Amino acid sequence: MLGLLRATALRPARAFSSLRHGAPATVSKLAVGRARVCQVGPAASSLATPRRWYSDGKPAADADAAVPALPADVQELTDFGSYVLACMPRFVQAVQVSHVNELEVLVGPSGVIPVLAFLTKHTHCQYEQIIDITAVDVPSREKRFEVVYNMLSMRFNGRIRLKTYTDEVTPIASACGLHKSALWQEREVWDMYGVYFNDHPDLRRILTDYGFEGHPFRKDFPLSGYTEVRYDEELKRVVVEPLELQQQFRSFQFDSPWEQLAGGGNRIK
Repeated sequence: MLGLLRATALRPARAFSSLRHGAPATVSKLAVGRARVCQVGPAASSLATPRRWYSDGKPAADADAAVPALPADVQELTDFGSYVLACMPRFVQAVQVSHVNELEVLVGPSGVIPVLAFLTKHTHCQYEQIIDITAVDVPSREKRFEVVYNMLSMRFNGRIRLKTYTDEVTPIASACGLHKSALWQEREVWDMYGVYFNDHPDLRRILTDYGFEGHPFRKDFPLSGYTEVRYDEELKRVVVEPLELQQQFRSFQFDSPWEQLAGGGNRIK
């Protein structure tokens, strides 16, 4: 799910806009922060009002509404987001600033590796560390999984978040060629969500046990799971068995955590 946007800074989030190649853009340069930043779309003065903007060079529909001016740190993130959008218009679909003042870059599945390489190696970016790779499951969407890359630039002491989307059967290119730390992180996403990564050198489970079925962080996975483990005194080993829930625990009352239940919900006096 897309991160919450600062209500007074950016317009409400919408689904990733369709990718448009070769969209005309008016580019102006501003000496802001780490680089001379390019702005895409309308004239530079119109970007002074906070908004979310897209790769087609058009701001949100209600961008003309009067809103307070952006703080300096948010304005710098907005300008740098415009710069990334101007440099990678073929792959970047939208940019936004989250409610915690972190820049988010939204790309299609085919743009993950090109944009990761740009953010990692470009002189004005240098996000050379992937802090985490995770995912969000929204079953109501056609592309139910949103894969999130959290990156850190030690050079500029800044963070950025790259987001893409996929479903149960569509793979995403592995980032192991750019970041060695992505090896275990992508294994975790595969284990918990079932998102497949192409060209991963060792894509197997990392948190669940051998022979585990299903992906626990999917919203359609039951909270109780399908199996349970216990130590068998006769076999002298841990065994895996189908899950059995006793009826008294199904009707558990939470009036007091210190009182046991018996007889299907009758509290012991």
